[in-house]
Amino acid sequence: MDLAGSILIAMPAMGDPRFERSVILLCAHSDQGAMGLIVNKPAPDLSFSGLLEQLNIARVPNGRDISVHAGGPVERGRGFVLHSCDYSAGPATLDVAGGYGMTATLDILQEIAQGRGPASALLALGYAGWGPGQLESEIARNDWLTAPAPADLVFSRDDGGKWTAVLRHMGIDPLLLSGTAGRA
Repeated sequence: MDLAGSILIAMPAMGDPRFERSVILLCAHSDQGAMGLIVNKPAPDLSFSGLLEQLNIARVPNGRDISVHAGGPVERGRGFVLHSCDYSAGPATLDVAGGYGMTATLDILQEIAQGRGPASALLALGYAGWGPGQLESEIARNDWLTAPAPADLVFSRDDGGKWTAVLRHMGIDPLLLSGTAGRA
């Protein structure tokens, strides 16, 4: 089972407060583990322009602004740009199934600051990671739902509404979700 390019939706009974109501785009998934970026939790007190200033990256007047997210609890000081597949930095870009790319070099930040780069993008600080078999166990335990990842939802600026929106996109009323797992 390869879930790369899918989204994970945290179930109401998620025991880890770091992932409560999270929507995560899985960038890589294999028998070696999984890696994803939380796409609905803005980074507190950090804007893209503020980050560019900290990194001494010049921004032109028509430079773009992208949202900055808390991408996960692992390596929170490291940035990952999740973007549409119309941009590539060659070997520095990971092609993610479903029409996404992920680039973790300063070049992409400079491109965006100059008004170029991918049509759609968000910056995630840190990532969510799972060891071999860990994610599969969490899915079997009903911690996560999985679904295709519609780009309009992933790159939406409505971070607070993404969890509900993805469930509704799947035909699920979030109010009817139970915090208790069951087996048939």
